[in-house]
Amino acid sequence: MKLLWTLMVVAILLLQVRLWVGEGSFAQVWALEQSIAEQRKENAELATRNERLYAEVRNLRNEQGAVEERARMNLGLIREDETFFLVVEN
Repeated sequence: MKLLWTLMVVAILLLQVRLWVGEGSFAQVWALEQSIAEQRKENAELATRNERLYAEVRNLRNEQGAVEERARMNLGLIREDETFFLVVEN
């Protein structure tokens, strides 16, 4: 009977160690949840950036003046508080 109790106590201790320290433990699961939360935040930021870039590409493809406006802005010919107007002569 003492042998059975000893084996049960040892088994319970080993299971407790595995629960708190080993692979699949609470600590590992918590670390994975934190990693998933960080990745979701980063994915949301990247999705927002991608939407903004897609809108900019759509604007550049659809409007002829947008390409010139972008080039002038990159060269510093248009200030941030100015508005660019493209006048097309017929």
